[in-house]
Amino acid sequence: MAQLPDDAYTERLTVPWWSWPIGVGLAAFFSAEIFLGANPQLNWIPYAILVPLTIYGLWRMGGVRIRVDSAGPGAGELRVDDAHIPVSFIAEVNILDPETKRELLGPLAEPQVFVIQRPWVGGAVRVVIDDPDDPTPYWVISTRHPAKLAQAIIGARA
Repeated sequence: MAQLPDDAYTERLTVPWWSWPIGVGLAAFFSAEIFLGANPQLNWIPYAILVPLTIYGLWRMGGVRIRVDSAGPGAGELRVDDAHIPVSFIAEVNILDPETKRELLGPLAEPQVFVIQRPWVGGAVRVVIDDPDDPTPYWVISTRHPAKLAQAIIGARA
């Protein structure tokens, strides 16, 4: 595995481990409820549908990747899931406390904001965009390490 530069950053917003047994358990419970008292030869059908769909859904929810590239291909970019922006268009980076995050996603929310929010991740950063061709005023990004992400973005801008 190649070593990342000091100001590079990478993170995957996986779902917590405890969500897997709870999710699969609920899928099994609902599968049992669907065909309760029906033909015993068909009881396997809801399990074959709901349990794999739940596993797939949990896997997809935990697939968001955050990356700041400072060297190599895509250098100087912030990548969040499928979205990316050159760090040269980033005006400022703010670490959000839970109250500010709640306000930016609730009462103070702007309709054109780009949001990657995961409720099981407490930290977040706000990345203010300064691009005349982009109507997005800022990004709100959930992260487990907001200070490291902010430092990586600032380091990549320098």
